[in-house]
Amino acid sequence: MTGRDLEEKLPRALWVRLFVYVVVGHIFAGFIYFLFEVAPKK
Repeated sequence: MTGRDLEEKLPRALWVRLFVYVVVGHIFAGFIYFLFEVAPKK
């Protein structure tokens, strides 16, 4: 299966949504990590 086949099976909107979910998920995880790293040092 090539990248071309995969692109034809999944519409562009789904790729965009998946990318947004990954980015937002990483930002959220980073925020949680930041809270646990900074909060105990106060």
